[in-house]
Amino acid sequence: MKNVEKADRIHLGSLIEDLKKGRFVIPDFQRDFEWEPWDVLDLIKSIFMDYYVGTLLLWKGSRENYQMLDCKPIYGFTERTDPQHIVLDGQQRLTAIYYAFFQPDFPFPRRAKPIVYFLNINALLDENYEKAIWYDSLTRKNASLLADKNLQFESHIFPLGVMKEGSWGTSDWIKEYRDYWQNQKDNYTVEQIAFDTNKFDRYISNARKFKDVIESLFNQYYISYIELDRDIDVSKVCDIFTQINSKGVSLDIFDLLNAILRPKDVYLKRMWQEAESKIRFTDPKKMKIYVLQVMSILEQAYCSSKYLYYLVPEAQKVIKKEDGSKEQIVLVNSSEDFVSKWDKSVKAIEKAIQTLQNPRDLGAIHSSLVPYPSILSAYAAIKEHSNEQFYENRLDIKSKIKRWYWASIFTNRYSSSVESNSAKDFQDLKRWFLDDNAVPDLIEEFKNSYQAIDLIHSNPKGSAIYNAIFNLMVINGARDWHTFELPEYDNLDDHHIVPLSKFRDEVGGVINSVLNRTLLTPATNRHVIRDRMPNIYLQEMLDRNSSREEEVYSTLASHLISRTAADILLREPFTKADFEEFLNERQKTIIEAITSDIINK
Repeated sequence: MKNVEKADRIHLGSLIEDLKKGRFVIPDFQRDFEWEPWDVLDLIKSIFMDYYVGTLLLWKGSRENYQMLDCKPIYGFTERTDPQHIVLDGQQRLTAIYYAFFQPDFPFPRRAKPIVYFLNINALLDENYEKAIWYDSLTRKNASLLADKNLQFESHIFPLGVMKEGSWGTSDWIKEYRDYWQNQKDNYTVEQIAFDTNKFDRYISNARKFKDVIESLFNQYYISYIELDRDIDVSKVCDIFTQINSKGVSLDIFDLLNAILRPKDVYLKRMWQEAESKIRFTDPKKMKIYVLQVMSILEQAYCSSKYLYYLVPEAQKVIKKEDGSKEQIVLVNSSEDFVSKWDKSVKAIEKAIQTLQNPRDLGAIHSSLVPYPSILSAYAAIKEHSNEQFYENRLDIKSKIKRWYWASIFTNRYSSSVESNSAKDFQDLKRWFLDDNAVPDLIEEFKNSYQAIDLIHSNPKGSAIYNAIFNLMVINGARDWHTFELPEYDNLDDHHIVPLSKFRDEVGGVINSVLNRTLLTPATNRHVIRDRMPNIYLQEMLDRNSSREEEVYSTLASHLISRTAADILLREPFTKADFEEFLNERQKTIIEAITSDIINK
C-alpha cells in the first residue's frame, strides 16, 4: 500500500529505553492486556533463546491522533508518557516485555498480587531454559529477595526487573555479583573445606559469561516492526487493525510460515487446501498446525511454535553436541524437500485418523468421540516413526503404542502442555521400542491410578475419559438392543440407560454419568426404548427373546453391562439405591475391562 515503509528493526536495548520513556501507547479500540503470566514467560524465554517473536505494526503518532483514539499507556505504566507510536499489532508482546523487565508494582490482570520474573544464571549458561527463567507472585519472601542483593548473589538469582536499567545498570548488578564471589574467595579459609574453591572461580567466570549474554541481548537481539506514516487517515488505520486482528496474523504460526515460504515457491495455504479433504477431522485451524507439528516431531522431536521455524528450507539450527560443542544443521534442504515432508506428514495423520476411528482398533468412531484431538500430532508421528524404522518386533511395538495411548487418555495427559508432552512422549517411546526396561513413567502412573478413576461424579460428557469409555464399548463390539447387530457407526445416539426425565430429581447430576450412558441406533433409542425405565424395556427384550436369553445378556455385556448390573436394572420397583448399586456395578465392570483389555495386554 502507499505510505507504508518496509519492515525495520530495533534492538532490545533501544526498545527497553523506549518502553521506559512511555513512547508506545494503545488506542482505545484495542482489547485489554489479556496474556497470562505463563504467556509472558514463554515470550521472555524466546527472547533469551534468540527466537523470532513476530513483527510489530506501529503508527507514527500525532497529538490529534492520540486524542482522537483516546490512547492509553501500556498496562502497568504509571509514569508520564512521551508518546511516539500507536501500537496497532503487538500490544500483548510489548506489554509482556515491559511487565517482565520493569517489574511494575501492579497486579497482573485477574490476579491479586503483582508477578515477578527471575533468572537463574547457572541454568541460563547451561542453556537449560526450562529452569533458567520463571515467575512467581510478589510474596513477602520474594519481596525480601528483591530487596537483598547478597541473597540474590548467593542463590545466583537475577531479577529480570534489573533489565529496566539498561546495559549500564545491568552491568553494575553483574559487577557486584562478580565482586561478591571474589570476596568470598578472598576470605576463604582452610577450615572451610566443605566448599570447593574451584566453585568460586566458576561463579566469577560465569559473571563474565553472563555479562556477555546480557550485552549481546541488549545490542544484538532485534525485534522487527513496520511503521505506518502519521498522515494515513484514521479510518484506514482502524480498518487495517480490524483486518489484522480478525485474521489473527500475529498469533498464527501457519500464516507466518505461509508468508515466509512464499518467496521460496512453497505455497503452504494452497497445500493445506489440497490436504484438508483427506484429513477432515477436527477444527481446520488446528489440523493444519498438526501437520506442521508432525513434520517437526519427525525431524527434530520437538513441535512448539518456536521450533516450526526450522522447517523453512535452508533455515539453520544450532544444536549442542554431547561434548559441549555446537553445530549448525539444516533440517529441510530445499523447497522440494519441504513439500515431500509435508506430504508424508499428511499421509501419517490420515493413517492415524483411520486407526483412531477403526471400531476394531481405538474405537473413536466419530471426531466428537475422540478423547483428545490434541494427541493426534504425537500419535501420528509415533506411528510414522515405527513404520519407517522397520522394527522387527512389530507386534510388541504396536502393543506399546496402544498402552501409551490409553495411558495418556486415562491420566488426562493431553489436557495441557501438549507440545512439551508430545516431544517427551515421542522420545520416551523411541527408547522403549529398543529397550523393554525403559518403560515411560506415564505407563506406571496409569497402572497405579486407573482403578481410582471416579466415573460416577467426575468426567462429564465430552471429557476425555467419558469418550474413552464409549471407545471401549465400540471396541467391545457393542450391538444394538433391538436388532442385536453391530450398528452403523456414523450415526448413533448417546442414550441414558435410566431416563433423564424420570430420575433426575432424585439423583441430581449423577444421572448424566457415563455409567448411565451407552450408544444405540437412533431408531432403537427414540422409537423402541423411548423415555421408559429399564425394568420395562429390558424385560420386553427378554420376553421377546425368551428362547435366547443368553444372547440378550451377551448383548448387554457388549455395552459393559454385566449380568449382575442387568438384574439390578430389572428390579421392580427401581429405587435411588438400586440406581447407585447399578452405577457401582458398572464401574466395576469397566475397570475390569480396562485391566484385561489394556493393562494386561
